[in-house]
Amino acid sequence: MATTPPKPNELRHDVLWGQMHALTVISQVGSFTKAAQRLGLSKAAVSQRIAELERAMGQTLVARTTRSVRLSEAGRQLVEQTEASFAHITQALSATRDAVGQPRGLLRVTAPVALGRQHVAPALSAFFKLYPQIRIELDLSDRLLPLAQEGFDLAVRHCSAPPDSHVAVKLCASRAMLVASPAYLKRHGAPAHPDELAQHACLPYLRPGPALWLFEQAGGKAGAQRLSVPVQGPLRASNSEILRDAALDDLGLALLPDFSAAASIRCAALVEVLPDWRPVGFFGDAIYAVYPWSSGSARPLKLLIEHLGANFAAGFAP
Repeated sequence: MATTPPKPNELRHDVLWGQMHALTVISQVGSFTKAAQRLGLSKAAVSQRIAELERAMGQTLVARTTRSVRLSEAGRQLVEQTEASFAHITQALSATRDAVGQPRGLLRVTAPVALGRQHVAPALSAFFKLYPQIRIELDLSDRLLPLAQEGFDLAVRHCSAPPDSHVAVKLCASRAMLVASPAYLKRHGAPAHPDELAQHACLPYLRPGPALWLFEQAGGKAGAQRLSVPVQGPLRASNSEILRDAALDDLGLALLPDFSAAASIRCAALVEVLPDWRPVGFFGDAIYAVYPWSSGSARPLKLLIEHLGANFAAGFAP
């Protein structure tokens, strides 16, 4: 038997806040399952909230298919008109809660694998000692995961231009370094010019197409002509730790971000090669903490960014 849509004056606005919040989260993450994880509810409970809201509105708000979930035009308009208000309410509640007692809450953080393993994760032990009521879920991935859609509060990104759709706080500068082991250089000699890399075993980062390394003379003017050098060697990999370890095993020259190379250079296990030439256009030139605009007033997030900033402040100089 068909249910008669309620008349507008019959709507119980006082009980629709949870339902509207569920619709807003679904619009952000595009999935009932992910929305349930974000809200701390079961998938069935989220479905029930949407069904209640659709009955109250008298129309379909979420279009479900076997492959995707998307909002109907009515659902999209409803979210557009209320999303900013929900963000404001969330910020106000968080600020009020954090104003008293120990800061608490769950932060979901994503970071690149090598940077996360070597520098983000080691910084967390001291953070938990300072703020024992804050919990962190750390997801390490070299894919640039969308923050809102995947439910992340913070991304630590190694890039040159952070997205202008989010807030970005620069944690430190970064640069690429060409390195090799002393044993490899003793056997094969150190190249004096980037053109000589064609005669060397090189360990390029794994990306589509042929391996090309770009160089500018160190200290040169901005926009100086770049020298493009095709390279090849026994191994290409999509992780800087793997390439660093291959260089430590004397397999060739590796182009690495400084955060992966610095410790090995400090103990003389690796040596910087071609110091008068600057590798460009490959890795990012800074480390950023990136978060959605709507998360800006959450105290646990601010505390974590401040903590990471203090730990990254010195950069990764060898």
